[in-house]
Amino acid sequence: MTKGKSVHSRMTVTELGEFLKNPPEGFSVETPDAGGYRVNSDPEQSLVLIDDFESCLGKVLFQNSLGRQVKMQDLWEYTSMRKSLLSKRIYLLMSVCEENSSDTTNNEKPEIKVLQQYVVSINGSDPYIKWQMEKGLDWTISSVAGESYSVDVDLSEVLESWGAKNIHIITDKPVKVKPLWRDTCFTLKYHSDALFDFAHWFGFSKRKFNLRLTEATCG
Repeated sequence: MTKGKSVHSRMTVTELGEFLKNPPEGFSVETPDAGGYRVNSDPEQSLVLIDDFESCLGKVLFQNSLGRQVKMQDLWEYTSMRKSLLSKRIYLLMSVCEENSSDTTNNEKPEIKVLQQYVVSINGSDPYIKWQMEKGLDWTISSVAGESYSVDVDLSEVLESWGAKNIHIITDKPVKVKPLWRDTCFTLKYHSDALFDFAHWFGFSKRKFNLRLTEATCG
């Protein structure tokens, strides 16, 4: 198995440098004269939800990405987005970090050091992933029917489980550290034209649900 890559019918976890060096099928990577990387993908096959970002390798731009926060303004846009989530492979960028509190005082926040960045993909057409996504979206819509809302789809449990098994890939330190995952969510935002959208104004229409890889972990 390639270092930094976990292959699963439902999920892959690929270290950023490895992804750029050997992009998966349907992706191509360009290196412009100005530096950095430009990643192209086929929107018919992949749903990329990655913002432009600076890395130790330079600026990375995903050409056909919708970004981590996807905004929808009407039923057609929501229906199109839902269809993509339930039929394509979804790509996200996540970071695994180490929290160092040894050099801080009580009044200071612990220093967060990024250990690795990973491109994580999940197979939205996989029956179990699809079932969870449909269930979460249906619950969100029924809870805030006719109103604006936002929903976070969270993969933190999946990544924490993967990190616990692959700590030797994340860091080569002799002392085992607990990975701290960041950016484990992507967000869907629906903005209705309701005049008195009180639930949205006061933050009551925010929802969140977790994705899991195996039925055995489903509580």
